[in-house]
Amino acid sequence: MKANQKPQSFDFEQRFRNGPGKVEGAFKTLYMLYKGQFHNIALSFFFFLIKHSPVWIIPIITANMIDIASNPKEHSTTELWINLAIVAFIIIQNIPSQLLHISFLSKASRHVEAGLRSTLVRKLQHLSISYHSELRSGKLQSKVLRDVESIEFLSKQIMYSFSAALTSVVVAIGVTASKNLLVALFFVLVIPVAILLVYSFKRNLQKKNNEFRKQIETMSGQVAETLTMIPVTRAHGLEDLEIKKTDHTLSNLKGKGYKLDISEAYFGATGWVVFQLFQMFCLMFTAFLAYQGQITVGDVVMYQGFFTTILMSINQIINVYPQLAKGYESIISVSEVLFSTQTVEYQGKKKLAEVNGKITFEHVNFHYTDSTKHVLNDLNLEVAAGECVALVGASGAGKSTVLSMVLGFYRPNEGRLLIDGVPFDDVHMQSYRRKLAVVPQNTILFSGSIKDNITYGMQDVSEERLQEVIEMANLQDVIDDMPEGLDTMIGEHGGKLSGGQRQRIAIARAIIRDPQIILLDEATSALDNVSEYRVQQAIQKLIKGRTTFIVAHRLSTIRDADRIIVMQNGTCVEQGSFEELMNNKGEFYKLKQLQA
Repeated sequence: MKANQKPQSFDFEQRFRNGPGKVEGAFKTLYMLYKGQFHNIALSFFFFLIKHSPVWIIPIITANMIDIASNPKEHSTTELWINLAIVAFIIIQNIPSQLLHISFLSKASRHVEAGLRSTLVRKLQHLSISYHSELRSGKLQSKVLRDVESIEFLSKQIMYSFSAALTSVVVAIGVTASKNLLVALFFVLVIPVAILLVYSFKRNLQKKNNEFRKQIETMSGQVAETLTMIPVTRAHGLEDLEIKKTDHTLSNLKGKGYKLDISEAYFGATGWVVFQLFQMFCLMFTAFLAYQGQITVGDVVMYQGFFTTILMSINQIINVYPQLAKGYESIISVSEVLFSTQTVEYQGKKKLAEVNGKITFEHVNFHYTDSTKHVLNDLNLEVAAGECVALVGASGAGKSTVLSMVLGFYRPNEGRLLIDGVPFDDVHMQSYRRKLAVVPQNTILFSGSIKDNITYGMQDVSEERLQEVIEMANLQDVIDDMPEGLDTMIGEHGGKLSGGQRQRIAIARAIIRDPQIILLDEATSALDNVSEYRVQQAIQKLIKGRTTFIVAHRLSTIRDADRIIVMQNGTCVEQGSFEELMNNKGEFYKLKQLQA
């Protein structure tokens, strides 16, 4: 891809961004997906008609040969050879035309498959934190992987089976009508019977597919959660409990899958019986016409061949309909993401040239979407640029929510936040967040090297800068102990490292960004004394001269904070330096006494 060329998926994102804010009809969504690929689909269909022509021509050639053989006095063997040559050519051309048909179809379907997955990932990046907190990650994985695969299968089946079957029916009825209108009318009767049959089973199949798809998503979410919980499960000897939970979910999935299979089998068997009876009636009808001398014996074979083609085509549609229903359900599933309106909380466009770090909360009230209880209540707080503020209080007091608000993850229900005097509503959040660094309690690392985790999202970091950051983060001893130094692979979630080592890598990741605002959420609470000491040394270097928010339960770690904010029920009840608050003997003093 050229440097100035936009990714192909960008067009997909624009399509759905400009679309309606609700789940649209599945096939309208499919149309939007394939917009821009219709030339490939048209060429694929053209070569399909050519490659599929033997199905329509062979019955005619067969009828000709039978009529020639039954009337040798009126025909010569040369006519037999001519018919053979024609049918041989028609059959052989299937190879190149099939390759061209699949080539153009694959170009369209693979483009849509890759583009749709990319668009889903892009959309997930732009959806609100509230949206992600409400859905298990396993469910979202199921949408990106399983549902997109089902949609690709649906689109291929529409082009392979549905369009092929529909074309075969139209051609067979057209050729038959040109020779005998009465027989053609008999053929036409099959179509309303097929429509009635599909309509009779449609609602039941859609319901069973919907239940099965939701159960698959539930299972996917539970499996992802179970895998994450394995260390905790193993530590508490709860393996059997997790196995029982999984078995229960799988039992429900098995039951719904069984019901779906039975419904599909009943639908397929009913269709086969109905159309086999139709075929026998067709044979009887055309044989009766030949018996009366109205058509030739060759025509009987030709009509039977065409009727067989029609029945095979309709049976093909009936057999593939359950898969179409699954694809339809998958389109509904991904549409829940594509058309979701729960986008990021702030849509401001103002890019701040520089961030000094002054943060202001003005009469902020906030509650989560699934609750009416306020987490923050009329919070007023002003943090000066470069000031280090510690937030303390009991669990549920609103400390971590304050950090999430500073990050712009949540928007106040009432009141407003400002950065350097600019309302958050006006600020371009992505550019603002590039000036922030977060060191959470549970460090998030990915399965790359130590260097990759430190320089995550950054390019062209010099070795000098990297070494400077390593020293500031007190990380040199960790790297020296690693077999491949900075290039050591740390395993998924940094599983090969201790808690203190992971925290120092997270701090190095924060330092290298040279942020103006630092958010520390219980960064040392899970560490032993030695690890805590080293991490605290790194933190002191990190926060120097930067606006810093520290959430801490261990009050001894915030002695050097410029100001300590004591929170209760989502509001500030006391603030001051460590010494001031201890001398006041208020809420902070009570908390400190509990830890004494």
